[in-house]
Order: sequence, then structure tokens, then C-alpha cells
Amino acid sequence: MIITDSLATFGRYCQFMCRVFSIPDRWKIFFTRTVAEITKLGIDSIPLVLVISVFIGAVCTIQMQLNIMSPLIPAYSTGLATREIILLEFSNSILCLILAGKVGSNIASEIGTMRVTEQIDALDIMGVNSANFLVLPKVIGFLLFMPVLVVFCIFTSIMGGVLISTFTDIIPLNRFIYGIQTMFQEWYVWYGLIKSLFFSFIITSVAAFYGYYVNGGALEVGKASTNAVVASSILILLLDVVLTKLLLQ
Repeated sequence: MIITDSLATFGRYCQFMCRVFSIPDRWKIFFTRTVAEITKLGIDSIPLVLVISVFIGAVCTIQMQLNIMSPLIPAYSTGLATREIILLEFSNSILCLILAGKVGSNIASEIGTMRVTEQIDALDIMGVNSANFLVLPKVIGFLLFMPVLVVFCIFTSIMGGVLISTFTDIIPLNRFIYGIQTMFQEWYVWYGLIKSLFFSFIITSVAAFYGYYVNGGALEVGKASTNAVVASSILILLLDVVLTKLLLQ
């Protein structure tokens, strides 16, 4: 039964998270590994975020301007609509769906490889809480750096629209900037940051869970990586609905 299997998997996930969120044996090693994970999972994701954000911001600007041509609609609507799309959904939900593919598959394959090569078994034999040692720095590191990625995404997405306004005649730059500034609500920025924190936890914890419980060889590591990305994406979309209802009600 699908429901029974899902409940069993969720129970194993909860037990796994209890092991992950235990007190580290050595705080110095924990902080060192956390900094390393921030670099690997967060800083190394910045180029991907910048490239995608610029193009998405440009496309949103073009689409909005081409589809809002009615004289009854204010001229600043293109900038306003582009800003709302970026703040409410793209800079958090869509960005995290993209990062689930990059960061999630990285974590699942790394931990899965350690499982099939018996490195995790060696840690357990030495008396080390392998779940805490391997996973907690990844969860905390990505959680701390996720707001930085969101801010980069917001800025570069808007810059994408500015570039379109500057180098094309689709929309005047001053009109686009005026639309960006019109009826701005600061809460939308906080809303996006709050959602991204929840999504970052899902990405790292779910990917680590699938990688940690790999059974078999290299083929199973690949399957675990795929399952981690699929499960993370579904949970992100589900939680997106819940958080939108709670935070914007």
C-alpha cells in the first residue's frame, strides 16, 4: 500500500532527524564542517542563481509588457507585476525547486556513496553519531546561507528587467523603475525569506535521508539521488501552499 509505505518512510525520516539534531560531540569540528558546507552548498550555488535570475527577470518583464497593452491598465503595471512575481514566488519557491536539483542531488549522492563504500559504517563502529556528524553541518550551513541566495536572486532578477528596459524599446526605464517602487510592501520580502528557510531544510534533510539509507551499489545511489529531488520538489510545492495560506492570509 502506498499510504502504508509513505507512513513508514515518514517514521524513519522522523527517527533520522532525531539522530541528526543531537548535541555534537566536538563543537570545533562541527563549526569547521559547517563553514565548509556553507562554501560547498551555498557559495558555489551563487553563479547558478545569478544566471537563472537575470534571465527570469528579463523574461518576466518582456511577458508582462507584451500582455499588458490595454490603455485601461496603468503604465507602471509591468514593473509592479514583475516585482510581485519575483518577491512572492520566484525568489523562494522556484529558486528552491532549482536548488533541489543541484544541492539535493549533491547531498544524496555524497552521503549515498559514503554508505555504499562503508564509510558511514566505520563512523558508527568508532562510536560517532554518523547522522549528526555528516548531516547537521549541511542542514545548518545551507539554512544560514539560504537568505543570502534569496537576496541575490531578488536583486539580479530586477536587474534583468532593468537590462531589458535599458537595451530594448519594450518599456522605458523610468516607467519600469516607477513600477518597481509603486505600492511596495516590505512584508513580501520577509515572506520570501521565511519560506526559503523552510524549503532549505526540506532540501538538505530529505536528500540526506535518501542518501543515508541507500542499500546496494552505484545504481542505487543514482536512484536515491533522483528520489531525493522528486520528494523534495513535491514537499516544497505542498509546503508552499500551506505557508502562502498562513503568511498571506
